[in-house]
Parts: sequence; C-alpha cells; structure tokens
Amino acid sequence: MAEAEQIEIRRITEADNEAFYVLRLEALEGEPQAFSSSPEEHRALTLEEVSRRLGSDADDRNFVLGAFVDERPVAMAGFFQNQGPKTRHRGFIWGVYVSPQWRQKGVARVLLEEIIRRVKSRPEMEQITLAVGTTQSAARHLYESLGFEIYGRDPGAIKLGETYIDEDMLILRLKQ
Repeated sequence: MAEAEQIEIRRITEADNEAFYVLRLEALEGEPQAFSSSPEEHRALTLEEVSRRLGSDADDRNFVLGAFVDERPVAMAGFFQNQGPKTRHRGFIWGVYVSPQWRQKGVARVLLEEIIRRVKSRPEMEQITLAVGTTQSAARHLYESLGFEIYGRDPGAIKLGETYIDEDMLILRLKQ
C-alpha cells in the first residue's frame, strides 16, 4: 500500500464530481459523529450541486483538495474563504476525511499542509478556523500539531438520534 508521499494531492474538479460524491457519502455514512451533514442530505444533491460545492473560482477562494491513488480519491478536505469586505480575512476548513484503509499514513496531514500553504499565499488571509467533534480526538490532535488552537466549544452542535455531540472550534492565526 502506498504511503502519503506516493499519493497525488490535487484539487478536486467538476470532472471528479462523481468520485467526490461517492467519497463524501462514504464519509457521512462511516463517520456520522464527525459531520453535521447527513447521508440523506447528500443523496438529495444533484451532480450539478455537488460540482458547485467543489468550487470553480479561478482565484482559489473555495476549493476541495483530494488525495488520489490510481486516479481515485481516498481522502479530501475543503476550504472556504469568506467573501464580505469585513470577513474576507477568514477562511474555514471543512469536510476533512480519509478512507479507513488510508488512515495513519500522513494523508490528512499532507492535505491540510497543502491547504495552509495555499491560504498563506493569499495576502489578505489572516486566520483559518475549523470545527471538530469532541469525539474525534485523533483529528483534534492532528489540527493542534499543525498549530490550530481551541478557542471555544459549540455544545450540542450535532444531534445524532438522541445523542448530542459537542464541537471544539479551532483557529490557526496566520498573522500575529
């Protein structure tokens, strides 16, 4: 099995929308405590709506990166930059997921490092935020190892049946 260095990291485009759709559904079904979206919501999306979520702007303000093995995505992470004049200094990482057979191989770290590298190249960007379920300790440790710090908690952010899951909110300050 290939290690993270042998995986191709690239932007997921409209040409990949079907493969992204399948990977995102795998994420939502396999890790329901990690995502606020449900498999049912995802199944209701058209491929056109999926393509829009992938981002198509040329200036890289909204994008999804994928880790590909043999042209098949095995991991993903999205980024969204706020657009308003008062908030465009902020961005948000979302939808981080690695297929189970590719975990603990450094794939998520490589994806996140590439997002951070791209975002740092934008002079207006000052901070990146993300949310992680308190049940996702491995993900939280990864984020903290990349410099993210917890700045708050959203109690009961996700309700799964009768179970509530809190989310920690983390920030990476690009400019101090």
